Amino acid sequence: MYGDAAPLLDVLSAGLSVITRSRAYHLLDLDLVQQTLARPPDHVSTHPESHMQRSLYDCASVPLTPTGPEMRLVIATHAGASADPAVGTLRDGVVYELFVSTLPSPAFTALDILDLYLHRGSFETVLADEDEEQDADRWYSHTPWGQEFAQILAQWAWNIRLELGQAFSPSNLRTTEFAPALEAKANSTNESEPAGTPSPAVVYGPPKFARPSFTHGFPGSAFTPQLDGTLRCPANHPLYPQERRPERDGSLRILYAARIGHCRSCPLRAQCQESSTTLRPRRVSAVLWPLGASRSTSSPSSGTARAPFASAPVLWRDWPRCGIRRIWLKGIRSQTVYLDRSSPCSSSLAPAEKILTRAERAHWRLSWTQRLARNARPADAPRLTVTLHGLPTTFASSFGFDLLATA
Repeated sequence: MYGDAAPLLDVLSAGLSVITRSRAYHLLDLDLVQQTLARPPDHVSTHPESHMQRSLYDCASVPLTPTGPEMRLVIATHAGASADPAVGTLRDGVVYELFVSTLPSPAFTALDILDLYLHRGSFETVLADEDEEQDADRWYSHTPWGQEFAQILAQWAWNIRLELGQAFSPSNLRTTEFAPALEAKANSTNESEPAGTPSPAVVYGPPKFARPSFTHGFPGSAFTPQLDGTLRCPANHPLYPQERRPERDGSLRILYAARIGHCRSCPLRAQCQESSTTLRPRRVSAVLWPLGASRSTSSPSSGTARAPFASAPVLWRDWPRCGIRRIWLKGIRSQTVYLDRSSPCSSSLAPAEKILTRAERAHWRLSWTQRLARNARPADAPRLTVTLHGLPTTFASSFGFDLLATA
């Protein structure tokens, strides 16, 4: 994932741990982040091949949206070589890259998070044929959900091949020490660094939405705020926050946007977007005003006692997947297979002549009911026996196959 908070909120709702990039560069304008950037970097990362250096700044808890959730933000900075960097944003000659994660600190340092994300290519190079195996072409479906189903089906076929290969030729998990255990002296080093107390965050009032436009579309007040920081449109679809923009008058403007797939099939599209065509998803703007000089005391202080450092290393465990798949494909190509079909019961009745319909004659597409009926195995069909020679005993016993004695 690389983008806004909308897909990240869906993953977090499932209770998964993530490490991902983010292009929510408005987080750089938060007071807590600015104070972190003003201090010396927590770590300096040097790429082993390109020797590129990145200064890493670790923010323990940063809200992705005005109402949360709060996640760990790691900021990687390096000198900008071009005016338009491929990844990150350029400010005053410095490129800022944002990484958000749910991994706890100090069990995973900012350097560990960057290595886990950037060095994933070390493993994906070995699994390069997996991408070729999952080449989901456009001809699968003309709809997004059809293409998603094809991708899930390809991943399922890949996992089946891995499972069959592991049963055919069992192999042990490989363990790689991705990051060593932290030493106890690192704790005292960090505690000796002076750290200023960050200023508490400003408390904003309820959002104020725009009034109905002159085209009489749905006003912003028709979109109900939710507890997770999203909005709910009149058609019961979510709108996710895309941008938080501080205004010069002290207010905070939040821009929400729906998903284009929801807007295209929405029955209230003409009333909502004042048009019969949908080129862009619906967007709603809300303005939040600060409540006087009130300050929130819920922001964590840098003087809070830190948890003890982890004494165990970060381990990566995986199978030699490419080898498993090649062994399986090589094995099945060298097998001898016999298909024995018992003779069907003799019937004196002559088969009735099949009369085709116009749809069948024109080779029109069948419905799902017709396809299932055509592919169903009849009850009086002869029994089919498949005999495979040369399978390992462990493979056959793991799937419950009957073993035949050999001469």
